[in-house]
Order: sequence, then structure tokens, then C-alpha cells
Amino acid sequence: MSGTVRQQKYSKLILKELSDIFQRDKRGILGNAFITIADVRMSPDLSIAKVYLSMTLAKDKQAILSNIESHKSEIRKALGDRIRNQARIIPALVFFIDEIEENAQRMEDLIKNLNIPKESKDE
Repeated sequence: MSGTVRQQKYSKLILKELSDIFQRDKRGILGNAFITIADVRMSPDLSIAKVYLSMTLAKDKQAILSNIESHKSEIRKALGDRIRNQARIIPALVFFIDEIEENAQRMEDLIKNLNIPKESKDE
């Protein structure tokens, strides 16, 4: 997490509230997909929140992302209702698929499949 202390505090607040919104309020939007918010990064003026979503068991991640995008104003309104007493600005939400888990799994598979010859004791 980078940025100023203010950006970090604001991103933690948004992460907590969006997690709660996705978990409780908006199950109809997500269907049966299990989605966690991996990270939230704020712009310096706190007007844009980049939200990184982790979709562990989802088959069609792009379809879920487009479904979330189509309900973005609804999600932002719910966020605004929750943080209106703590923040002046309700940021615009930009959603991304977090691919860190997939990249880590791919790297782990590559490392496991490496063919490294045994070191000889002659040296």
C-alpha cells in the first residue's frame, strides 16, 4: 500500500465498507460468486478508488466484473450511505480483477516443474 497516510486510512475505510456491502447487501449482484476485495488504492485527491477484486472460485471472471460494473452506481450509493459521516468525498469506483493469486500459482507451478540437475560432489 503506498501513498500518504490520509490515502491509506481512506482506502482502508473503503475496503472495509465495500467488503461489507458485497458480503451482506448486494448478494443479488454477485450471484454465487465468492469475491473478496484484495486492495483499494486511492488517487491523491481521494476522488477515485481503484478496487482490486479477487475471485477465487469464479469461472467467468469477466462476466462477474461486467455485472459489477453495471451496478456500480448502486454500489457507490450504498458506500456513500455508509461513509457520509466520515468522508466528504464519495469516490468514483473503478473495479479491476486482482490476478496476484493466479500469478503466484503459475510461478509456483513453474518452479515445481524446473529440471535442475543434482550437484556433483567432484567439485
